[in-house]
Amino acid sequence: MISIDQISKNFGALPALDQISLALNAGKSYALIGPNGSGKTTLIKGILGLVIPTSGHIYFDGKSINRDWKYREKIGYMPQIGRYPENMRIGQLIDMMKNIRQDKPKIDEDLIDAFKLYKIYDKRIHALSGGTRQKVSASLAFMFHAPVLILDEPTAGLDPVSVELLKEKIIHEKRMGKLLIITSHILSDLDEIATEMVYMFEGKIQYNNSIEALKSETNETKLNKAIATLIRQRELLASITD
Repeated sequence: MISIDQISKNFGALPALDQISLALNAGKSYALIGPNGSGKTTLIKGILGLVIPTSGHIYFDGKSINRDWKYREKIGYMPQIGRYPENMRIGQLIDMMKNIRQDKPKIDEDLIDAFKLYKIYDKRIHALSGGTRQKVSASLAFMFHAPVLILDEPTAGLDPVSVELLKEKIIHEKRMGKLLIITSHILSDLDEIATEMVYMFEGKIQYNNSIEALKSETNETKLNKAIATLIRQRELLASITD
């Protein structure tokens, strides 16, 4: 569904992405992880068309996204920090998004109902806690039945019950054949909702395979331990070859 072909991105003399190639397929849930500064955010912004690669190409359903914007209608995006008009009420924000997307008469309000946001529709955005703002962002991302969902730190700041509700929704959407790309520092969450792992470091992809394959290769049963073992193995290999 999304094909990334040899993209690089430089910010001045600083390389953020270095010859990234990646195929992201429908029906799979990809955990995009790596330390801060590894290039995850730049890659996501590239897919969204918010960052133009210095070189290389990104394709959506076989068509280049260069100078295109309509493909974005097929993406539901949940940012790490939702930024909305601060004086707007939750209900007004949701109604505004529905009006903007009048071409999508079928609306998914599962998360609005699950989070009971309708009970606080009159609350203004500036008065929301970080967790409630996350609930609003999640609800908007899933609202229009997009075939691609990009979720940036989706469970950050959520209470335990809301985390489980969101996980259930993510798993359901994957079973419906959608493509999910999820970044998170909470690896225990990814263990439950992701099937594939893309590990980035210094603008390059260091590992790209299923989570089950990673666990098998590292003889670990938990994702956090498997990643730690992978990193140690790569560091040892680098020290031997230097």
